[in-house]
Order: sequence, then C-alpha cells, then structure tokens
Amino acid sequence: MKILISGSSGLIGTHLSSFLSRRGHTISRLIRDRNNILENDIWWDPGKDELDPADLDGYHAVIHLAGENIASGRWTRRQKQRIKESRVHSTQLLARTMSQMKLPPHTFICASATGYYGDRGGAELKENERAGKGFLADVVCEWEAATEPAKTAGIRVINCRFGVILTTAGGVLGRTLPLFRYGLGGRIGNGKQYMPWITLDDVLPVVDYILQNKQITGPVNVVAPESVTNAEFTKTLATALARPAFLSIPGMLIKAILGKMGDELLLTSTRAIPAVLIDHGYSFIHPLLKPALESILSLE
Repeated sequence: MKILISGSSGLIGTHLSSFLSRRGHTISRLIRDRNNILENDIWWDPGKDELDPADLDGYHAVIHLAGENIASGRWTRRQKQRIKESRVHSTQLLARTMSQMKLPPHTFICASATGYYGDRGGAELKENERAGKGFLADVVCEWEAATEPAKTAGIRVINCRFGVILTTAGGVLGRTLPLFRYGLGGRIGNGKQYMPWITLDDVLPVVDYILQNKQITGPVNVVAPESVTNAEFTKTLATALARPAFLSIPGMLIKAILGKMGDELLLTSTRAIPAVLIDHGYSFIHPLLKPALESILSLE
C-alpha cells in the first residue's frame, strides 16, 4: 500500500514507518516543518487548517499518530487545551479533507487511548463499553468523534485505543528502568489499579494487521490479553531485573506533585480487553507480561 503517516517522528511513528517499509509498503510523512520536508513528504498546518486534498491523491491509507505528549508536564489550563486541540483539530482536518476527495484513501487509522474508559476499577472493558469520566475520557471522545466526516464518506475508520506501550526506547518503561535497576522501583498508590499494556513488538504488527483486515472497523483496544495491576507490574519487572521493589509512592503524594495528570495517568484503573483483535484472530507475540519483559530486557 501507499501509506501516509502523521507523527512519524514520535515513539510509535518512527518504528512503524520502518516496520511497514520492510513489509513492502511505501511510506510518506505528513510534516509541519517546511524546512524538514524530504522527497515524498507532504506539508500541512493543522493549526491553520491547511492541507491540500490533491496531496492525498493516490494514497491507500492514512495513519494519524500526531498529538501533544500528555505526560510532558502538569495539566495547566493551557496545557490541557494544547493536548485537546493537537488531537481533535488535526483529526478533523484530515477527516474533512479526505471526505472532500473523489477517490479518498480507503482506510483511516487514528490513534486513540484507553483513557476513553476512565477509572473503572476491575471491570473488564471491551470496545463496546461506554466512555468514562475525566479529562482524558472527554478528550478521547472528541478525538474519536472528529473522524466522523471520514466515516460518512465511506472511508474505513479505526480508532486504535493504545494502552501503555512497553519498550526501552521510551515511554513508561524507558523512564522507570533506571530506578528499578537501582532497586528504587515500587508500586504507585495502593497498586490495585489496572494498567493496560502492550509491547512495541505487538503494536507494529497490530497496525499492519488492521491495514490488511478490512473487516476491522471502529474502536480497537490495542492492549495485551493479560490484565495486570500496577503492583503486579512492579513485582514482575523487579523480578525480571533481579532487584528488590519494596518502595511505594503514596497516591496523595502523586496528586500533590502532579495534580490531575498524576491522578488520571498513574492512579486510574482501566482493565481494557483486546476483544476485537482476539475475535479477528490476531496472534499476540507477547500475550503475557513476564515473558514480554524478559524478551524486551534481553535485547538491551
């Protein structure tokens, strides 16, 4: 396929571009910086609603991964606005532009998040569950709704609700590994909150699997089948590193230091289940946490 990717310089985008290229797809980047455009790249400016429909001619699929990092700092009013607008406005622009084309791409894969479900305790959450409450849940609802013009135009739309992506290249695992290596790892809050996870090794083929499987549409929980709590994740990672992990960070301290961001990102319990991927026959490379962490750490 000929595929256009936004957010190609991010954690997922960088690896996904290379992965899909190795699978035989032709990849182009959607770029905001005119000074950084290479051959086959396409320029756009979501902030000014600038994207030429003619530039999308001939593409089979668009993968939209761009968005402000939700964990880059405290959620001030301004930061929350940037997080929301970077996702909703850019998605609206892409969906609207494609809907105006005579021959639009047949597939639109848009990043989303398991934050859609909010704090739901131990309830198993499949893709057909209602939205939760909170800032992230509200953002994800608007984010996914922004793809509606593409759906109306007959384009196959998939909203990939990503969980915590495990890789030493960055993200949660990349940032916490140094602490665990020095025996300073520990559970967060009471540790009972479920954290949906998936390895980068699975994220990449999942996206390709969705591209190839035309029966998959709508929201997809991009998470591993095994559900674990923060305490279970902490113990499993410490064991894999042969290090102790006796410490704990009180929930009150998390809220005091990080505010609402810490509450929703670190203390919220979301037990998302990859029902759509399982029902459509995707075979996970790392369905279980213990061997997944051992595999990731063995490659360092």
